[in-house]
Amino acid sequence: MAVAIVTGASRGLGRALAAALAGRGWDLVLDARTAEVLEESAAAARARGARVVGLAGDVTDAAHRAKLVAAARELGGLDLLVNNAGILGAEPLVPLDSHSLDGFRAALEVNVVAPLGLLQEALPLLRTAPAGAVINLSSDAAAEAYRTWGAYGATKAALDQLSAVLAVEEPGLRVWWVDPGGMRTDMLAAAEPGEDLSGTPAPAEVAPVFLRLLDERPASGRYSAPAFLEA
Repeated sequence: MAVAIVTGASRGLGRALAAALAGRGWDLVLDARTAEVLEESAAAARARGARVVGLAGDVTDAAHRAKLVAAARELGGLDLLVNNAGILGAEPLVPLDSHSLDGFRAALEVNVVAPLGLLQEALPLLRTAPAGAVINLSSDAAAEAYRTWGAYGATKAALDQLSAVLAVEEPGLRVWWVDPGGMRTDMLAAAEPGEDLSGTPAPAEVAPVFLRLLDERPASGRYSAPAFLEA
C-alpha cells in the first residue's frame, strides 16, 4: 500500500484529494487545524477503504510535523507528501500599501517555512520509497501580478523556487509544484467576498489532475491544472 501525507485536508482541495487518493487504494495521514472537521475528511476516506490517521495541529509546529511523519512510518513508509495547507495572510485581501506585516509573516510561516520543515522531516522516508513524490500547491498569483494578491503570491513564488531547487537536489524524487487554478473554496470566497464563484470548478473537479500526475509521473516541474487537463 502506498502512503501519503496531505496537509490542510479538512476542506477544499485537501479533502477532495484525500478522497481521490483513498479511492485509488492509498493510505493516508491527514492534517488540519480543526479536529472535528478533519475527522469528517478522515471518515470519508476510510469509507473508501483506506487506513487513515487524522492528526489535528498546526503545520508551523515542528512537533506536529514530526508526528505526521511518524504516523506515515507506522503505516509503512511515505510515498507522497502533499503540502496543501495555506493561509491568505489577510481576509479579504488588501493592497500591499495596507497589508499587515504580521499577516504576511504568518503567511510566510504557513505557506513556505512549514512546507520546508515538513519536507526536511519527511525526506528520509521519501528517499527510500520506490516512487517518492512531493506536490507543493502553487497559485497563478505566484507568477502573475494581480491587485491585492501580492503578499500571498509572494509566498507562493517562494514555495515555487524551493520546489525547483528541491527537484535539482533530489533527482530521485518527482517534485511537482502545481497551480490548481481558481476553485470554489472557502479560501477564495474569503479572499474576494462578493465574487460570483458559481462558474468556478469545485475541488473535486481538480483532484483528477493530481491523480494523473501520479499515474503518468511527468518530469519534476511546475504544472497548471487547467492546462494539464487539456493536454
